[in-house]
Amino acid sequence: MTQPIYGGRPLTPAPGAPTPELRVARFRGHARRLGWSALVLIVVAGACGYFYGNLPAPFEDWMMLAAAAAVVLLLVLIPFLRWWAHVYTITTRRVIDKRGVLAPRQRELSHVRGYTIQVRRGPLQRMWGAGTLTLSNGVEEPMRLVNVPSVELVHEALVDQVEVNQILAHRDAQALPPMPPPPPAR
Repeated sequence: MTQPIYGGRPLTPAPGAPTPELRVARFRGHARRLGWSALVLIVVAGACGYFYGNLPAPFEDWMMLAAAAAVVLLLVLIPFLRWWAHVYTITTRRVIDKRGVLAPRQRELSHVRGYTIQVRRGPLQRMWGAGTLTLSNGVEEPMRLVNVPSVELVHEALVDQVEVNQILAHRDAQALPPMPPPPPAR
């Protein structure tokens, strides 16, 4: 018997066969928060270019460059690294929330156990096509995926993964019919 193919979905594995974990999506929160950092970087670069060599008597150029480096480190580089180090990954088995630059932390939520998905979108998030997803399985603390770009698409992918994983888990939990004994040897 052949398996039907719906909408380009991959074929389901045979009952009891091991299935590899595949990455469905990997993304970071929406980068619109980095707009202020980009603006600060442009202003600091312009101010350094304008005031270099034109500072009043008690100040020297190295002082201005040190202050500019401190401002860029605190208001540009650290927010960028925080954004860059917070990654959401959806695989065929789980959702992974990985964050942290120096001390990375990881949190996982399995699709097989099932969970509810709540979508919240503020006015600005609606403008940018982003949103916040809250995944709750009723046992652990809810997992929040904040400022997810293309939130509707991610929501659909999560619903599909939960459905497929629960169907496969239910199918694999069913007892397989006993195999007929081999024919006697002659």
